[in-house]
Amino acid sequence: MLVLAAIVASTVAYHRLSKRVDRQLATGALGSSLTYLAAPEVLSLGDPMSEGDLAAAWKRCGYAVTAKGNGLVAQSPAPVEIQFDKGQISAIIDRTGRHLAQYELPPQLLTNMPDAGRAKRIVIQYSDLPPRLVQAVVSAEDKRFFEHPGFDVLRIAKAFYVDLKEHRKEQGASTISMQLARNLWLDRDKSWRRKMAEALITLHLEGALTKQQILEDYCNIVYLGGRSTFSINGFGEAARAYFGKDIHNLTLTEAATLAGLIQRPSYYNPFRYPERALDRRNTVLMLMRENKYISAAQYQTAITSPLDLHPGKTESDEAQYFLDVASDEASKKLEDQYPSGSARVSTTIDVRLESAAERAIADGMQLVDKQLAGRRKSKQTAHARPQVALIALDPHTGEVKALCGGRDYAASQLDRVFSKRPPGSVFKPFVYTAALNTGVTGGDQVLTQASVVDDSPTTFVYQHQTYSPNNFENDFRGPVTLRQALAHSLNVATVKVGQMVGFDAVVNLARQAGMNEDIQPTPAVALGAYQVTPFEIARAYTIFANQGERVQPVFLSDIRDQDGTIVYSHQPAATRVLDPRTAFLMVDMLQEVIRSGTAAGVRARGFKLPAAGKTGTSHDGWFAGFTSQLLVVVWVGFDDYSELGLEGARSALPIWTEFMMEAARYKQFGDAKPFTPPAGVVKADADCSGAGGPYFISGTQPVMQCAPDEIELTPTEDGGVIETTNPSATPPQ
Repeated sequence: MLVLAAIVASTVAYHRLSKRVDRQLATGALGSSLTYLAAPEVLSLGDPMSEGDLAAAWKRCGYAVTAKGNGLVAQSPAPVEIQFDKGQISAIIDRTGRHLAQYELPPQLLTNMPDAGRAKRIVIQYSDLPPRLVQAVVSAEDKRFFEHPGFDVLRIAKAFYVDLKEHRKEQGASTISMQLARNLWLDRDKSWRRKMAEALITLHLEGALTKQQILEDYCNIVYLGGRSTFSINGFGEAARAYFGKDIHNLTLTEAATLAGLIQRPSYYNPFRYPERALDRRNTVLMLMRENKYISAAQYQTAITSPLDLHPGKTESDEAQYFLDVASDEASKKLEDQYPSGSARVSTTIDVRLESAAERAIADGMQLVDKQLAGRRKSKQTAHARPQVALIALDPHTGEVKALCGGRDYAASQLDRVFSKRPPGSVFKPFVYTAALNTGVTGGDQVLTQASVVDDSPTTFVYQHQTYSPNNFENDFRGPVTLRQALAHSLNVATVKVGQMVGFDAVVNLARQAGMNEDIQPTPAVALGAYQVTPFEIARAYTIFANQGERVQPVFLSDIRDQDGTIVYSHQPAATRVLDPRTAFLMVDMLQEVIRSGTAAGVRARGFKLPAAGKTGTSHDGWFAGFTSQLLVVVWVGFDDYSELGLEGARSALPIWTEFMMEAARYKQFGDAKPFTPPAGVVKADADCSGAGGPYFISGTQPVMQCAPDEIELTPTEDGGVIETTNPSATPPQ
């Protein structure tokens, strides 16, 4: 009776567990997880790229790659050949032999993360596993994996004998199938109940899946250590985390190193304990030799090789600040309709720009550190490090192309793109925009770029309180035009402009542009005294770069369930905030800031594309600027709110410029167009200089009566003439 009862109990338990296993297998062995993809990249002739980078990108898209001459061919649904010359794309040829100017690279895999917890993985298929890695894994964990039915009887007997002889547990007998059962469905306690469940699930897995499928799932979920604040799951992620390469490119020694981590990932962590990792790797190599996977000569060569770790950042490391935001957004979108099984999240990030942002920050913050080291005061703590934030987006769609919330995600996960700080002078364009908008709205006083304001020391009285702003380095310039006042970021003149147009109008505009409700209509608002985030500044500046329409920055394009059904799709929407004429006038003034004002360093550093922007200095350094293709905001400062002591032109601007110069190397972002005036905008020679003048909304330009110019005609050798204008010196009336 006892035997019969045990059989019945086992049968019931098996039936219950098998149903549970089948449910998860039906939706994917990895359970509920989100696979994050980058935005498609547009490759153009002349773009900088190496064959290795393209091959890795294509493999992350799931394409096989073959070499052909001086290029590569992707075995994709639409095969394409890309050729290279001196580190640049020299030709793009489709299957018919037609030469193309551009090619859209499919979305690349960023990472895979469960819907809960902080784990990262690159999901791979069995065909992605290099033979050396398969051989290393089975040698280290289960050498008869492809022969046994889920349980290795010989190994179990040996383990029992050794444990009995040593009077303690020395040998493990878990097969790869048993480990998969334990990792996916069971707790890690050592009770007999758990061991029985493990055995039943193992039996079911062996019947439901092929050996290749079991090994594929195992290689995707096995824990292989941690990096930053995330655990590393699976060999796809581990290959990047430890060696900075795609799994397809692992060498023999690298495969053995990763296989050796399975036993005790923390103990054998090669970054912290290289000697332990080296010994364990060589043990795996010895097992591979014993199993006849490698020769004695290969073994001798391999064990003398160094670990050769490459802990450099991978795409997913660089994008982690972005991925944190994207995962939060995905969770919100799926809160009421989370699909069963896995889902694919298409993001807006461009991995090229994300890498460019990381490099610009690394170089730019070194410059900041050097400047601070030279002027650091004794009262400052030696360990204080300035921090940084950068956000880059398409000003017409709002798609965020790059985001960095700090210098080092591993050291600090605080995303400063969403941290409030006083913006200083990057807020001033909203003061001048409110003034220029009087050309549309009318009123008692219509202000233009040529309107004059007195930039002299002034004390303002507001609600029975006095306010006496100063200019940078006490530089007061007397009567100046609004155009000059913004270009040189004159504080007193700006407060006076705000006073003329009304601080309420300034605040209303700022709020319509997407800034927070804490901004108040006081004289201090004109100088950016109220706190906003870099994200808010980026959103607000879209009204300038997008002809007066505000667009919301977005991180996700769409989400699809495992069947490809769209669960969420972003629908772009824009909100009209400004008349296009007013928006263009401000763009024109912001171009002057870069041409001759506080942001002239952009040109001095070599950036030549048409661009507009504004520096900002408060406690911190800021720069917000844009081309027709990209809008980028950079913030630099201390987390503890102490004074940075560097103007935006010397802290944030160099980072912005280096990033934009790198982005401009790609035609997708470097093909920036000049900003052109819309209908209803005219250019007037306000001072009769003959050199042209500022722009005006038609009907608001000054009425000038200049003396007629003299036209000189100079004969040429071919019988023609050259007209030369000689402006009259007669002053205007």
